[in-house]
Amino acid sequence: MPPAIVRRNRRSLRLGAPWIMASVAALAGCASDRAPVAPPPLVVGVTAVAEQDVPVHQEWVGTLSGFIDADIRPQVKGYLRVRRYTEGDIVQAGDVLFEIDPREYQAELDQARGRLEQARAVLTKWEFDVARYRPLMPMGAVSRRELDDAVQARAGALAGVTSAQAAVEQAALNLGWTRVVSPITGIAGLADAQIGDLVDPTTKLTTISQLDPIKAVFPVSEQEYLRYARSHPAADGRGAPRDDVELITADGMVFPRPGRLSVVGRAIGERTGTLLIEALFPNPGNVLRPGGYAQVRATVDVLPRAKLIPQSAVVEQQGVSRVAVLGPDNRVAFRRVTLGPTLGPEVVVAAGVGVGDRIVTDGLQKIRSGSSVVPRPSSGAPPPAGTDT
Repeated sequence: MPPAIVRRNRRSLRLGAPWIMASVAALAGCASDRAPVAPPPLVVGVTAVAEQDVPVHQEWVGTLSGFIDADIRPQVKGYLRVRRYTEGDIVQAGDVLFEIDPREYQAELDQARGRLEQARAVLTKWEFDVARYRPLMPMGAVSRRELDDAVQARAGALAGVTSAQAAVEQAALNLGWTRVVSPITGIAGLADAQIGDLVDPTTKLTTISQLDPIKAVFPVSEQEYLRYARSHPAADGRGAPRDDVELITADGMVFPRPGRLSVVGRAIGERTGTLLIEALFPNPGNVLRPGGYAQVRATVDVLPRAKLIPQSAVVEQQGVSRVAVLGPDNRVAFRRVTLGPTLGPEVVVAAGVGVGDRIVTDGLQKIRSGSSVVPRPSSGAPPPAGTDT
């Protein structure tokens, strides 16, 4: 390109630069004058504060045991010969569980019966003598002393018969005790002794448990007991309130059959400060077994006209509980609240909100005080029937 043309183009650029800059500034000014687009209001879940009478529940942890747990032990010594029950099955009262070798005790019974017959023969002999001497003594055929000796010998023979008869009965008992029977109807446990073992009255053979009803044993503190007893006076005068109680099993499920408190312990433990309580629960089918986990729940109080809100509506900040309340214009205002006992997914509010106040339950992380929102009904479940302490 010729030098003259290059100089002319550079001059044109220098002369046009101010006009270009002015145009850019004008466009920027137009853009800054345009108003920013406001984001749409947030949609949040809202529920109204409800009011109802709320039962307060107390829970205690204990252990299940049979209504009757009978340890089976032999009453005689001997070698275990037979086990006649099936472990884990139901046995009836009087069923034979084990048999001990009876031969030794059969021999003792036979000996006792022989001694009894000997004693009876001696008694018969002295009875004949007394009967013969009585008419002879007035005639002087026998002396008074001979008659008295015969009478005394007859009395001794009678005592011998009584003693021999008792020995026979004892031997018969011992022979009968070689057949170990169940004293109750219930579930038979595993055998602790095996065939061929030498057993005696100190040997535990097995355990029979009556499981319907089944018993839950749990400790309660003195304060908890007094609180419960004062609000539930005993109906039978024995210190055992009769209200229904619930059982929560180890899998977290509520047992479908409610129970009743049956026994209140005699004394409060000096070391633990607790009182043992027993509750009975129907157990058809023997589903619950001794030694199992038992969480017992009972109603200890009722909060009249309590205000309820979902626990999800509560925001905890530095130990302070707050909830987001919507005003008539759907703007958010956070309030400090005082909470009471929990009610499953719900919680009782002692102060801070009133009945009918609209509480934000969903979307709390996205809102701030003064935010304008669009409320929609909360999808939360309805409150359950009672509180847990």
